[in-house]
Amino acid sequence: MKNATPLIWRNSAARYNLAGNHCETCGKDYFPERVVCPTCRRRGKLSAKQMPTDGKIYSFTHVHAAPAGFEHETPYYIAIVELENGVHLLTQLVDSPAEKVKIGTNVKMCFRRIFEDGKEGLIAYGFKFKVV
Repeated sequence: MKNATPLIWRNSAARYNLAGNHCETCGKDYFPERVVCPTCRRRGKLSAKQMPTDGKIYSFTHVHAAPAGFEHETPYYIAIVELENGVHLLTQLVDSPAEKVKIGTNVKMCFRRIFEDGKEGLIAYGFKFKVV
């Protein structure tokens, strides 16, 4: 991931603050930010919008075989979270006991380490969610 540093900084608003946008033409919210409204296309007028930090589990899976760089975190949960405004996002669940991870369970955003690029490389932080 050594070449990912510029990408991480470009996406820092979304990664750190759940910054998305809102189409003033059709009224839909989007995360991550879009350049063009997928519904209205070029007719839509997009404005910046802070996404809510609360939501509920829409779907989830329990990961036992992680991709490279995340082996030390297994087992863990990955979930699609539906935010209070209806936006869906993919995230890792942390600090959540297995018996509480169910569809419809309320979750809240928290700020955690996402990955570390070697012992002396970049440490990327961002959002994850936990059961409340």
